[in-house]
Amino acid sequence: SLIVQGKPSDEEQNLWPEEYNSLLNGFPIAWAVTPGHLKKWASSFPAHWPGGKSPLGTIRSPGAPAVASGSSLERRMKPGLPCLLALLCLLHSDTASVWGMAAISTDAISTDFPTTTASTSFLTSDFSSTSASGSGWSTPGSESQSFPNFTGSKDDRGTCQCSVILPDTTFPVERVERLEIIAQTISQKFEKEFSKVKEYVQLISVYEKKLSNLTVRIEIMEKDTISYTELDFELIKVEVREMEKLIKQLKVGFVGSSVIVDQLEVEIRNMTLLVEKLETLDKNNVLAIRRQIVALKNKLKECEDSKVGNLPALPPPPAPGSCAHGGVVNISRPVTVQLNWKGFSYQYGAWGRDYSPQHPGKGLYWVAPLDTDGRTLRYYRIYNTLDDLLLYTNARENWIYYGQGGGLVVYKNNMYVNWYNTGNIAKVNLTTATVALTQTLPDAAYNNRFSYANVGWQDIDLAVDENGLWVTYATEASTGNMVISKLNDTTLEVLNTWHTKQYKPSVTNTFMVCGVLYATRTLNTRTEEIFYYYDTSTGKEGKLNIVMQKMKETLQSINYHPFEQKLFVYNDGYLLNYDLVFQQIPQ
Repeated sequence: SLIVQGKPSDEEQNLWPEEYNSLLNGFPIAWAVTPGHLKKWASSFPAHWPGGKSPLGTIRSPGAPAVASGSSLERRMKPGLPCLLALLCLLHSDTASVWGMAAISTDAISTDFPTTTASTSFLTSDFSSTSASGSGWSTPGSESQSFPNFTGSKDDRGTCQCSVILPDTTFPVERVERLEIIAQTISQKFEKEFSKVKEYVQLISVYEKKLSNLTVRIEIMEKDTISYTELDFELIKVEVREMEKLIKQLKVGFVGSSVIVDQLEVEIRNMTLLVEKLETLDKNNVLAIRRQIVALKNKLKECEDSKVGNLPALPPPPAPGSCAHGGVVNISRPVTVQLNWKGFSYQYGAWGRDYSPQHPGKGLYWVAPLDTDGRTLRYYRIYNTLDDLLLYTNARENWIYYGQGGGLVVYKNNMYVNWYNTGNIAKVNLTTATVALTQTLPDAAYNNRFSYANVGWQDIDLAVDENGLWVTYATEASTGNMVISKLNDTTLEVLNTWHTKQYKPSVTNTFMVCGVLYATRTLNTRTEEIFYYYDTSTGKEGKLNIVMQKMKETLQSINYHPFEQKLFVYNDGYLLNYDLVFQQIPQ
């Protein structure tokens, strides 16, 4: 119990409730405070009291004699002060979660006002039921008086005592405010992230549509080689790069499960690799488009010639594999198929397509780059279709020991090649990848004795046309002039031989069409000329002037395919095609 005596001044009375509330907050339950305690506490809070002094009232333990303060020992304190103190305690108690009890006993306070007694007991925190009626105060002769929300009593010496319920702990207002701020911040972040999720869902939907469109376009390209061009590749590459950039931004900003985003990233990466692979396969557009362009140009030229010279239209070209024509009179521009499968360093070699009169349109494709020495043939690849060759897929790679030079050819599923460091011709079975037969070519010079101009190790050059297997070479007896021999493709025996007047080292390469030998020579780094022919059926030879464009400087080998009626040229590592134009025989 705390015993309060004395009347404060007006200034002190204004400060009293707050200061006493500060003091009472630290009290344990039912702790009696002595005057010494109060003096000690008051001296430690000089700023709380006017002039650095404690209030005039004295706090003592129950039963202790009251200490006079002021001129009269019998003055009583105004009855509103205990009530105000009790109300402040009530307000303080509303913020507490756990209640403690402390007893406050107020001594008779000397005052100039009429004597009244206040006895207050707060049994509940319901402030709305508190009575403020002045009749609640007892007269000097009454022992106790009870009110709805508080009780009080006065002893025989006139000391007023009341009980007040105080909390033992203070309510953590600051912590609650911090929790409210944190909750508000979390709510804002949640709204922000939720809005991002909505945006990501929309972006993913857009990406899925783009992927579907690109998938359809690529499927069309895979089925039809005519459909893709350089422009198509550029557009696809731009779209894929844009999608790759957006998916990276999406992955960085996305919070939560990223399984769908990772899956999209993998699909875009695979698509990028596929587009790059397709792009490397056709640097100069699809072959079919080039053929159509050449055919249209030829038709246009024929129409113009017909109008100018009033000449009759020429009949259609001969059937594939037919010799019903007057020989080669023109050649198309080169069509670049691709770089050889070994790369830029392998500039020497040969390529072509197998020809068989029994199955003229079903021959396989072969590519045989020589080693970087330009002489040794060890590895070659076989493809069943042109698409496999273009895509570097389904290739069969075989090894032989050893071929020499780029004068090889494939006929009826057998490869015919000049054997290394000899004048022999070897027959290699492509099905078993074994040497089936070797045969010496009589009197043939070899090992760079009479090779072609600008190309070494092609003293013996094999060829195929509509009539079968041929070989072009030179002998010491021919003084380097070209010799043509017809071979038996089964036994490699020489069936017939023709001697020409053309010096072989002055020729860059040769090929056979319908029993006629055609020879080329270099005009400049970008142009060749078909300048010479020899007809084995008539023994006639002569000059021609058919200009051939070329991609690179040197033509390493030329092979003719009778069914397709085109040349397969190995040009400094690149695989080229030329369409031949024949002189038509009027019906």
